[in-house]
Amino acid sequence: MTPEERELLDKSVRLGEENNQILRSMRRSQRLASIARATYWIIIIGSAVGAFYLLQPYIDKVKNVYSGANDVLNSFKQIGQ
Repeated sequence: MTPEERELLDKSVRLGEENNQILRSMRRSQRLASIARATYWIIIIGSAVGAFYLLQPYIDKVKNVYSGANDVLNSFKQIGQ
């Protein structure tokens, strides 16, 4: 093997190793981004479900008030007829 061929081979090996490091870094970044995205959506959906769970008694009370008011209005309509 001539010195020129040896130099080209060494250069190719160095480039291959550098590319491998870059690709591994890109893959690691992609994994972290996927984990972060999944965590983000889990937090968003979990907080929405939690908020609904915490607010449900108040929502039920408001629904009962409106249904009671509706009953009163219906009774007034029946009295008027």
